[in-house]
Amino acid sequence: MAASTLRIGVVPVTPFEQNCSILRCERTGRGAVVDPGGDIDRIVDGLQQMDVALEKILITHGHIDHAGATRALADRFGVPIEGPHPDDLFLIQDLPVHGRMFGLDSAQSFEPDRWLQDGETVTVGEHRFEVRHCPGHTPGHIVFYSPEAGVAIVGDVIFDGSIGRTDLPRGNHAQLMQSIHDKLLSLDDQTGFVPGHGPTSTIGVQRRTNPFLVGEFR
Repeated sequence: MAASTLRIGVVPVTPFEQNCSILRCERTGRGAVVDPGGDIDRIVDGLQQMDVALEKILITHGHIDHAGATRALADRFGVPIEGPHPDDLFLIQDLPVHGRMFGLDSAQSFEPDRWLQDGETVTVGEHRFEVRHCPGHTPGHIVFYSPEAGVAIVGDVIFDGSIGRTDLPRGNHAQLMQSIHDKLLSLDDQTGFVPGHGPTSTIGVQRRTNPFLVGEFR
């Protein structure tokens, strides 16, 4: 996906086929990895193919398929970790346990260099991303939105034709729906998004066709 001077590559990782995103600022060549859940060699190959000078790792939430390889990637490149919101600390602390449960034994817990709050910003090269706290799938889930590029990295909040699960520890369906309404459907219909699983889409398409949203918000 290319938008403005931001280039986005997607690398499916782990048996969960999680969309690990690689962001590249085309003006500077600097970039970030969002949600390195596993398969670190595959992510490194993606960085090399896109010619990215990695400057940081961004995390939407603490589930194993999104955060399992964070510590290993940060150590390998000597880069900081930003996100998620601190309410996902309990998930990050349990990453080694969850790794053993799902056959991702290399997963390590970590302490982000910067926890993120709603309304803050992060930079990738010369690009600025707004941080939007979107609890529901997990209590500390965040979304990264670039007004300049017109694109959001939404993790497991919303998918093409679906929404995030809320039957996992500390999930909350009502809270998720409120997050979608307040933080995502408030964006322009043309805003593209990269979900944590499956194909990309736009806010407008989901507003019109997503069966979990159609008729929900009037």
